Amino acid sequence: MAASPILIPRVLGWREELALLRPLTRQIFWTYAGYILCFNLAFGLVSAFMPDLLIDRSPLATAVSAFIAVYWIARVLIQFFYYDRSAAPAGLVFVLGEWLLVALFAYLSLVYLIVALVDARVVG
Repeated sequence: MAASPILIPRVLGWREELALLRPLTRQIFWTYAGYILCFNLAFGLVSAFMPDLLIDRSPLATAVSAFIAVYWIARVLIQFFYYDRSAAPAGLVFVLGEWLLVALFAYLSLVYLIVALVDARVVG
């Protein structure tokens, strides 16, 4: 899963596709892609190295956990209701890769949602 930011551009042929765009549009795309990568990395680092701060039931812990949950829930919904996967690469490897990523996104959605609800004292 950690290799997906490196593999996805190659598998989907981003370099060739983006070469067809105007330079400014291409630069904006790469900027957005970089921001998404940084958000994902930051969420992982906070979760790995400061988990106690995410579960301390403070308003900030609740807000951060809720934000991360909404982020991942939105990502799952985008996968199923927005992306046109008709031109996605065919084959078992690609289908399995997509399902593994979606399963990861769903898992992260659930974990952070539970943490946010516990922090907010809604459950637990």
